[in-house]
Amino acid sequence: MVVTGANKGVGFGTVKQLASNGVTVVLTARDEKRGLEAVDKLKEFGLSDLVVNNAAIAGSQVNPEDFRSAVSGKKPEEIRWREIPTIPNYKLAEESLKTNYYGTKGVTEALLPLLQLSDSPRIVNVSTGVSKLMNFPNGWAKEVLSDAESLTKREIDAVLAEHLEDLKQGLVENKSWPTIFPPYTVSKAAVNAYTRILAKKYPTSTSIV
Repeated sequence: MVVTGANKGVGFGTVKQLASNGVTVVLTARDEKRGLEAVDKLKEFGLSDLVVNNAAIAGSQVNPEDFRSAVSGKKPEEIRWREIPTIPNYKLAEESLKTNYYGTKGVTEALLPLLQLSDSPRIVNVSTGVSKLMNFPNGWAKEVLSDAESLTKREIDAVLAEHLEDLKQGLVENKSWPTIFPPYTVSKAAVNAYTRILAKKYPTSTSIV
């Protein structure tokens, strides 16, 4: 099993749970030092027939005062995430799309030949509720990404390129892109769309969490 973004949080918890149940796991992380520190805490790692893609970058900045005001004294389910204003940052947005979508796609396609050797391969892509297309005000992007029958990876690339350009030009709201951590939301919607492409090609191997 290979788990990406596994040096902390959900990824680390996934590795710990699987390893404790006798599953051989490969822990991966963007930062080698943090990855090695996480490995020091765990045992029995190796390569098998499951890939869990969990790595993600928000891609937006939040004013600390706005964030503290929004979360102070509240339980996670009480926080109104959509009302927390974000500050556009092109460099962070670019990194977010590169990691969340292109990183997921790259790791998956690099490991597909190995997965195809297994009798029961599985690809699990970790997503988020905010990336549901029902939350997308941008009609064009919504239409492209929801076309499960004929959607292509090239069309996903076009949506991401358009979003990045609109963010660079300060047109996120004018072009009706999601306003809650826009690059993160759009990149995860792209992961969902890519997963549907994989599910169509490999119907017994792919799922979204």
